[in-house]
Amino acid sequence: MKKVIIGSRESRLAVIQSRLVRDFICENNNEFTAELLTMKTTGDKILDRTLDKIGGKGLFVKELDKALLAGQTDISVHSLKDMPMEIPEELPVIAYSKREDPRDVLVLPKGVKELDLSKPIGSSSLRRILQLKKLYPDAEFKSIRGNVESRLNKLDSGEYSAIVLAAAGLKRLGLEERISRYFTIEEMIPAAGQGILAVQGRQGETYPYLEGFQEKEAMYAAVAERAFVRELNGGCSSPVAAHGVVVDEEICLQGLYYKEETGEYFTGNIQGDCCEAEALGIELAHRLREN
Repeated sequence: MKKVIIGSRESRLAVIQSRLVRDFICENNNEFTAELLTMKTTGDKILDRTLDKIGGKGLFVKELDKALLAGQTDISVHSLKDMPMEIPEELPVIAYSKREDPRDVLVLPKGVKELDLSKPIGSSSLRRILQLKKLYPDAEFKSIRGNVESRLNKLDSGEYSAIVLAAAGLKRLGLEERISRYFTIEEMIPAAGQGILAVQGRQGETYPYLEGFQEKEAMYAAVAERAFVRELNGGCSSPVAAHGVVVDEEICLQGLYYKEETGEYFTGNIQGDCCEAEALGIELAHRLREN
């Protein structure tokens, strides 16, 4: 049997997500088996500053990219929302998973039923904070970094009134019961790619063991969302959001654009054929920027 080495961050959530790919390979191939090679990324090590202060989302993939380029691993698995908008040409995304719940959620301390705004809401995402200010105009916000479990520990210790997380991560960790409120997509447009896993490989190689893993709808949504954000130069420090929904062969894309000069943000949507996903993302970005 040929062995596939899968590169993964070492957090519990990253490992659970990478195991989804591993299990698919093992269950759907007679010639291949798979195992994980985990590593701590720079983004996992530096927790005392927000990502925009230390170099952005690239810090979550740097070590995995090096291992993939060096041949230590055959593929890498990432949360698509944590991947930089520009990825190396030699390390393309070769498959997108079916999307888990893309919504953001509010999590209260254990045993607490009502939000207490005498303490700050924890979030390091400018995208989330911008939209939360509309929902909770009297709230204060405080940065919080670390994996999901460490954030929950800080919340439960009394440091925050609530924290905001992605529903997908909590569900994959089996922590759905911690969710106090789901924000609708209209209330809080998610990060581009939220809920989708991206499998990265090496240019020019074939990946027969991943046949059937990719979901077409997730791929179209991912392409449109990332094109929108990329066109606006939206990275970790820019509160840009995008979410696509595919029905039949059509995609409806919602986007959020923040105008730094005025502090205003604009939202809008566009609809069209799935095969035009990238062009639709770019067009919506132009529309909102010229608003």
